Amino acid sequence: MNQNAIIDDPAKSTEVQSQDSPDVIGQLLVDTDLITGEQLRYARRVQDRMPGAANLMGVLEELHLTTADMVRGALKNQRIHAPIGLLLFELGYVENSHLKMALTVQKGRPDDSIGAILVENRAVSEEQFVDVLALQLGLERLYPLASAIDRRLIRKAAQWFRSRDMIPIERRDRTVVIALENPLNPEHVRAAQREFGKELILGIASRSEIHQALSCFDTKQADAPVEFGANVVVDTVSQIIRDAAKARASDIHIEPQKDGLRVRFRLDGVLTDYERYPIAMGRPMLSRIKVLAQVDIAQKRRHQDGRLLFEEDGITHDLRLSTYISVHGETAVLRLLNTRSELLDIKRLGMGPLMEQKFVDCALDAPSGIVIITGPTGSGKTTTLYSSVNYLNNPHSSIITAEDPVEYMVHGITQCSINPKIGITFEETLKHIVRQDPDIIVIGEMRDTFSADTAIQAALTGHKVLTTFHTEDSIGGLIRLLNMDIEAFLISSTVVSILAQRLVRRVCPNCAVDAALAPHQMARLGYDAKDLDGSVFKEGRGCGECHFTGYNGRIPIFELLVLNELVKDAVLMQKSSYEIRQLSVETSGMVTLLEDAVHKAVQGLTTFDEIIRQIPRIGSPRPVSEIRRLLGEAS
Repeated sequence: MNQNAIIDDPAKSTEVQSQDSPDVIGQLLVDTDLITGEQLRYARRVQDRMPGAANLMGVLEELHLTTADMVRGALKNQRIHAPIGLLLFELGYVENSHLKMALTVQKGRPDDSIGAILVENRAVSEEQFVDVLALQLGLERLYPLASAIDRRLIRKAAQWFRSRDMIPIERRDRTVVIALENPLNPEHVRAAQREFGKELILGIASRSEIHQALSCFDTKQADAPVEFGANVVVDTVSQIIRDAAKARASDIHIEPQKDGLRVRFRLDGVLTDYERYPIAMGRPMLSRIKVLAQVDIAQKRRHQDGRLLFEEDGITHDLRLSTYISVHGETAVLRLLNTRSELLDIKRLGMGPLMEQKFVDCALDAPSGIVIITGPTGSGKTTTLYSSVNYLNNPHSSIITAEDPVEYMVHGITQCSINPKIGITFEETLKHIVRQDPDIIVIGEMRDTFSADTAIQAALTGHKVLTTFHTEDSIGGLIRLLNMDIEAFLISSTVVSILAQRLVRRVCPNCAVDAALAPHQMARLGYDAKDLDGSVFKEGRGCGECHFTGYNGRIPIFELLVLNELVKDAVLMQKSSYEIRQLSVETSGMVTLLEDAVHKAVQGLTTFDEIIRQIPRIGSPRPVSEIRRLLGEAS
């Protein structure tokens, strides 16, 4: 079979779709039930009316009929009898002008393929071209740099494989899987069959991917860095995830820098260095992570999100991936999610006795209404939310959730994980959630006016709604709802409570010592000596238990606003945040975030530095003795 005849036939490769030529790509999408025939005809009509040459993928996305990932998934493993140029254009990889340029260049260089010309002129990356070529040929797209290559299959010198642009990957049911740069080259296929047997699983990879993976096995190159090899990349990624889980890190940051690849862990809310690697490790490590997260490994020009499960020794680690394009290359952040079913009891969250009682009596035990838990990202909102769900969970109540993603698996409730890739969007889920006859609705995040309206309508019809919000403090939650054009009377009649929180680092109990505040430190908190009532803060000197940081773990700081009649009237009158805050402090017994933080510092649980770093200082705190009384703590 002539490869160029399939790959580089220029017939109609620079035209959108001739009326008298078969619509191969569109018909495949119809045959795989991704779109209907009527939708395809409509898309083609729209495409004809659009100025310039519009590709089919762009039109389908513009009409909200499908997405690029869904189209590539539908075409996967389908042999597509269409020119590679047409495929690249219709799938949105290249512009029509790029194809015309490639054809013009090819006239003077007839031995060069259109693909090689497009890659040479950076109209498409080598990896993207190979992705589309795999779709055209109906072959598996293999990623040698991100695969755990079976070393036992490398029975010849790496140069033997390099000269044939191939590398064996693994065995599947005793059949060897082999990646080739050109699977249609009969000489190379026969060479592979002589080495591994006639029954082979052929896949496709780029030449650079194959050669870089082979560098791990090249004994002739003394200076070839083995750490760049595929197996070492796989082991390195696995070790990073293992160490992060062992250290109880919340996030893993993988960041290419000018002089190397930096990996950091977020421990107790603070980023700390883990390891540095050669910059050349960045690309294969990102490829490996992308494969695990099932995102587009060839896409290096756009930010992407994904999710992966990492299993080892019977333990499953659930991680959320975010990639970001930077000037030095792609960065990746992996967030380690909680998949455990063990939830904190509401009494173990760390609220003062009276605050905890008020939260349970006035918020959780209320027959209906909205309970909002607010704070910045990483402030422990989800833990508090599901402690509340755990308190409310009983055989006589129906609890249903909409989350992005599900972070805690809870027995006895119905949980839905948002997945826009398969059409499970936040908007669509919220439309259906009230039809499931729930008693309690949990909305993972109130992110926009639509979700806020849904929560309010559910509360008005007698449901109890628990949700989270991103605001500075509890009063900020009310103000943001007003700024989202939610009517004030709806807010005052449905919101029963807003709980704001932060996480601060806990003083290491193993090395804690007294740390009296200097006058200027007291002043920064809004205190003088008599207000502190002789209380002394603590700080950690640093020891082996806390890795010499002085901190070990984190504790929550809370601010509970319960909307009494006076606060509701203030909301109806749309008073300022300052006025609502003053009224809440004076009439509802609200303890502010700053006051709760000072109280916990006086107990020796956190430090002055953590309060300054994490807690908003709005207004002057009351004396420590008054805070103790309001929280129900013994003097």
